[in-house]
Order: sequence, then structure tokens, then C-alpha cells
Amino acid sequence: MSQFHPFVLPFTIGTIILFVIVAIKFTRWIKGLDRKQWFIAKKTFITKDFFLAVVKAVKEIFFESLLHIKVSKHNQRLGYMHRSIAWGWFLLIVVGFIETLAHFGLRWHAPWVGIFYRYFVHAHNTFVDKIFASVMDLLLLYVLSGVIMAIVKSIKAKSIGMKKTTKLRLSDILLRYSLWSIFPLRLLAEISTATLYNNGGIVTQSIGNIINPAVAYYAELPLWSLYSFALCMFFVFMPFSRYMHIFAEPLLILLRNFGVREGDKPTGYTKTEYSACSRCGICIDGCPMNTELDINKVQAVYLLRALRSDFPHNFAANNCLMCGNCTEHCPVGLEIDAIRKQARQKGDLDIHGNYKYISSVKPFNAIGRVVYFGGCMSHLTPNIVEAMRTVFKAVGQKYWIMDEEKSICCGRPLELQGFSNQATELRRKNTAMIIDSKANMLITSCPICYRSFTQEYHLPIKVLHHTEYLAMLIENGALKPNKTDITIAYHDPCELGRGCGIYDEPRMVLKAFANLAKVEYEKQNSICCGCSLGNTQLQIEQQHKIRDAALNNLMATSPDAIATACPMCKKAFQHSTNCNVYDVAELLVKNL
Repeated sequence: MSQFHPFVLPFTIGTIILFVIVAIKFTRWIKGLDRKQWFIAKKTFITKDFFLAVVKAVKEIFFESLLHIKVSKHNQRLGYMHRSIAWGWFLLIVVGFIETLAHFGLRWHAPWVGIFYRYFVHAHNTFVDKIFASVMDLLLLYVLSGVIMAIVKSIKAKSIGMKKTTKLRLSDILLRYSLWSIFPLRLLAEISTATLYNNGGIVTQSIGNIINPAVAYYAELPLWSLYSFALCMFFVFMPFSRYMHIFAEPLLILLRNFGVREGDKPTGYTKTEYSACSRCGICIDGCPMNTELDINKVQAVYLLRALRSDFPHNFAANNCLMCGNCTEHCPVGLEIDAIRKQARQKGDLDIHGNYKYISSVKPFNAIGRVVYFGGCMSHLTPNIVEAMRTVFKAVGQKYWIMDEEKSICCGRPLELQGFSNQATELRRKNTAMIIDSKANMLITSCPICYRSFTQEYHLPIKVLHHTEYLAMLIENGALKPNKTDITIAYHDPCELGRGCGIYDEPRMVLKAFANLAKVEYEKQNSICCGCSLGNTQLQIEQQHKIRDAALNNLMATSPDAIATACPMCKKAFQHSTNCNVYDVAELLVKNL
């Protein structure tokens, strides 16, 4: 039979357009990397780490772009839906390619034959032919099960275990219908061909046997034509829609395994991240702005969509707690907090010399000492600073409280609000003071400061949060707290936990002298206290609603006390409950 029919033209043209547009986008994104990103990527490319990076990237692409393992860990039904469509469609292509090779061998065949195999190949005489046909039928049913779940999800999100789903634009809705139509049309087309030529599989042939051949005769060509046209529509418009993530995510994973990360300003890597968002909606489901305030148009999915389309984004960029929940749970691993900070950039503050005072702040000769940087909020909750003084004296550690007088902020609050130039100036002065002091370690009690010192500064000395320092002292026997029977519920601060991955050390300190309650939402799932410096848009009443959700989570265990490792969280909780609220350091000192 001829290997060409005009109905293959829409598919062929659409495929060519798709790959040309994707190639152009990839070229622009890669060329758009900044100098530092290029240096890091090239460094990996020319070293022995290249092969390892490629292997890790391929593994991650397989598990996340095709099998959607991270999505499944968050929501098994959602994971199955994504996996059945992505992995199932991939297998349809691969098995179809193998089937075509098995039939034609190394003889030439038109590239579209594998896509419309049943139409062009009517021979179905061998056992192998029948096995291939049945395998393809089962794979098609597998994909269709995911499509059915997607349709149900669009009608009732809770049926898939989600509270909210992404609200789509009209163009995305139309393209979604195009995607959904591809697989039913293929099934119907193959049934009609199986009716006429008995070349179907276990499903298509069984249905084809009960179809009137006269109906199949008139339906076959229109159905294959519609299938071709649906593929064309999806391919042509996919690069301009949310479905571009199918191609962008593998590129992002490869670049990430080459060591490329977000910088202070948007680059080609950032644009890759914009397009790699699959709009799964997980960032909406876990966001306290949504769960507690029913604000559901500011989450990462909407910010990324606006940035990608060059639409207004200030509202979505600024109305966020920066609690890191979306970054922690994003199955693609997008650097959402970094992108949001880029989107918040406001240029210079009109300060006219307001920062001249920092030139008068001089370093202390701290040779043999540790630098203690309490942080602005720690000094507003002085019991934390006093507790650390007690600890230093108890272990005979000489120290210099760097921000005790003429304090200079770490700079992160300004950074979070988009004033990077001012934050850079504060970091420059603090860095110079720390280096000039000749101290060998910096300890801070504020997670905001700790994240800034470890991720935004480049200090030549070790930086510890005070819970890490206390855990170290207990472990080496320098501190020996008295064991008690009190039960403590611990709250993981956003900046310390999700922001820096410090979960175990505070718990180790508390377990040294108390019983630690198991709370429902903890560690990476901890609820923000609501008083984050990342959001200046919320009203105080809205902040309190989020705070109350976090507090209710802790109080559900009926603890004797609540502990946290952030002065901001402590302040948020202590005026809202009859339960005593302490910093980890305060509780430790009480039980020395």
C-alpha cells in the first residue's frame, strides 16, 4: 500500500513547525545565560564531571518528566494522571517505532508511517503483529485513563485530591481540548481500520468486529484526518502555551545538573524556568495565602505565567509570604523564591545619604572569639540574646556581639522587597567588619540573617545558626542539660527550615532535656507564622489568620510549651496563646 496520503500533511507540517520553534527558543535561552552561568556550565562540560552530570540529568528527566515521581509523592492520583499521559504517550511513540522497524526492517519508509501505522500497514498475519497491535491498544487505554482523570479534575478538583487547580486562559483551555482529543480520535480511527482490514489489537479489533463495515468505510479517512489535524494544532501552539514544559523541563534539568542556578537578574536560564512550569497547581494547594485567606491568584504558577507572557505581575510578585512552601514542593524544582525576588526589583530607594552612618561602625578585634550577630528581631526579643550570652559564658567561649551597638541589618529584608542595591551595600560593610575582626566563626539567632549570611554573603569563616551551635555543644559534652518531663511542640521557621534545610539540630537540642511532640504539619510542611517580612501587602488581620492556623497545628498536641528558633515566629505566637512560647536557646538555658 502507498506510504502517503494527504491527511498526513497537517501532522508533518505541525511537527516541523514545533521543532523549529523549540530549537529557536532553546538557542535564545542558552545564549541568554549570563557570564557566571556560562562559566559554571563550561567548567562542568570540560571536566570529568560532565559524564556524571549527563547521567544524573537523564535519570532525573526519566523519573520526573516522564514518571512524575515527585508529583506522585505529593498526590498519587495527580501523579498517575500526569504519568499516564506523559509516559504512556512516550511509550506509544517508542513501541510504535519498534513495530515499524519490525515490519519494514532497514528498508526505507516514510517518517509518518509509524504514527499512522494501522492505516498504512494492513498486514496482520503473524503472532508478532498481533502482539504489537494489542500492546499498542493497552498503551492507548493507559493514556486515555489519564485523559479521563484530567477531564474529571477540570470539573471537580477534589476528586483528584486537590483543593484548587490552576485557572487557565482561553488559549490554554483550547489547547487542552486539542490534547484531550488526540487519543480518542486515534482510538476511533484504529477501530475503523480494524473493522475493514482486521489489523487491530485486543481492544480495537474486538470493537471493530461489531461495527458495520459500511460505517467504517465512510468514517475511516475523516477520523484519521481529524487525528492528524489534532496533532498539528497541538504541536503548532504548544511552544506558546503551558505545554512548552514538555520540552523546557528536560533542558532545565540538564542545565541544573551542569551547576547553573538563578542569579540576581533574569537570564536565559530564568526564561527556561518560566516555561518549565507544568501548571500542576501544587503550589496553590500548599500556599497559606490560599488555604487560610482564599487568595489564589498570586501563587508561583500565576507569577510565572505573567512573567513568561510579559503581562503585569507586580501584584502576584509582591503579595507573597516568601515562606518557601511552593519552592519546597514544586515537582520541577523551580527556584521560585529567586524568581520572585527578581520580579520585585524596584531600583534604588530615594535615601540621599541615609546609609552614611555605616562608615562610622568599626569592627572589634575578635581574634580567638566568635562573632555573634543576633539580628534586628533578636534584639527586639532580648531574652534570646541573653540566653546566648549565658551559653557562651557556660562553655567559656569569648564572643563579640557584632550588632549590639550601631547595628547594621543583614540586608535580607531589603533584598526581599526588591532593593538589592541597598542590601548589597549593607552586605559589603558587614563582610568587611567580619573579616577585619579576625574571628573564626559567626553565629546568629535569626533565620533571616542566617539565610542571608549563608546564601547571599560569601564569608571566609564558618556560619552557624544558634541551634546548630547548641547541638554541637551538647554533642561534644560541653553542655549537659537536665532531663525533664515537659512536652514541647516545635515550630519550624520558614527561613531556617525550608530556606536552609535546618530541621534536625533544633530537635536534637530539645530532645536533650524534654519530650518532643509530633505535630501534623512540621519540617518542610510547616505552616508559616504569618508575620514574614516577605509580604508587606497583607493586613494585620490576614496575618493573624495564618498565624492562628500555625498555632492551632502546634496546640493540637496539648504541649507544655511551644518552641521555635526564630524571634519573628516567637513574637507572632507569644501574644496569641496562653501556652508559654520560647526560643530553643531560652529553654535550654532554663534546663542547664
